[in-house]
Amino acid sequence: MAQLVKLQDYISRYQIDLKRYPTQFVRLKKQQWERTKDEWENGTLDSKWMQMEEEVEEPEKKSFFSKFLNRNKEESVSEEQDWQETELLAEEDAIPEETTTLHFEPNIVYKPQSKEELKRMYMDQLFHFQLKWASSTLREKSYVDPKYMRDTLLRLFTQGLPDNYFLFYYPILKLKKAPIELDIILVLPTEIICIVALEAEKLDAFIGNSERFWLRKSGKQEMKILSPIISLNRMESIVTQIFHKEGIELPIRKVVLSRNGYIDYPGSAYNVQLVDARKFPEWFAAIKTSPSPMKHMQFKAAQSILDLVQTTSYSRAGWEVDSED
Repeated sequence: MAQLVKLQDYISRYQIDLKRYPTQFVRLKKQQWERTKDEWENGTLDSKWMQMEEEVEEPEKKSFFSKFLNRNKEESVSEEQDWQETELLAEEDAIPEETTTLHFEPNIVYKPQSKEELKRMYMDQLFHFQLKWASSTLREKSYVDPKYMRDTLLRLFTQGLPDNYFLFYYPILKLKKAPIELDIILVLPTEIICIVALEAEKLDAFIGNSERFWLRKSGKQEMKILSPIISLNRMESIVTQIFHKEGIELPIRKVVLSRNGYIDYPGSAYNVQLVDARKFPEWFAAIKTSPSPMKHMQFKAAQSILDLVQTTSYSRAGWEVDSED
């Protein structure tokens, strides 16, 4: 799972200690999966499931179960996904073992019939856990808009990409005392990918050109939208300036992404990759295959962006802090 380093202007654990939490997350993910899988394979998960079933309210249980029945194929976990811990950290960045400050205990609220079903359940709960890490620290907490629980693109990036990728999802930076919302930034070990997503109804078409506005066609309806390339160029410019100031050397790739729509752009967009429904599966499969472990320059790049983020949060209640501590 790609690590959700920053979500909007929410407080993030990664802001507190970027060197610590990525490796802690990988260890926690593997340890709890191995424990859950072993219990399921040994048949000891049943009693635990029955006990938890009594504790979960019926509406919540129904909603949870429906998520898996109706889940989109693009959100499901590939059977080929490697669930063993990989060497994601370069030797130069090795970090000693430490105790987690937020324990992840998956809730098995219905009996999975297959290992794949168990994986999907586990990944779904791990996604919720990621949202906690991306919106709280031991002392502070941010209000999370419920829309992110249903955000299929956010789920796709977190659940479908490797653990050694850092995800900035619409972060808000404070530059010259003014807040600026960016789009999506993926910090890979060897490159940066800036993404502007055109989320649309199926079969919508985006007619692009070098002008300020594109045309979006949805059935018989047409409307003008601001060219996504403008946002991409602005994002690239901001990231480039940050990296230049900090002495960071990583290539920046720019992508206009439409998972379920079509992009028609006569000619070619300079230094911009256009990915629509026809190219998306191949593109997504390609960006998942970075064999490199986490690298020092990757941490430095992510930290340079985190140093400029705007954060909106409030102090957590004393009882919350005590229960987590």
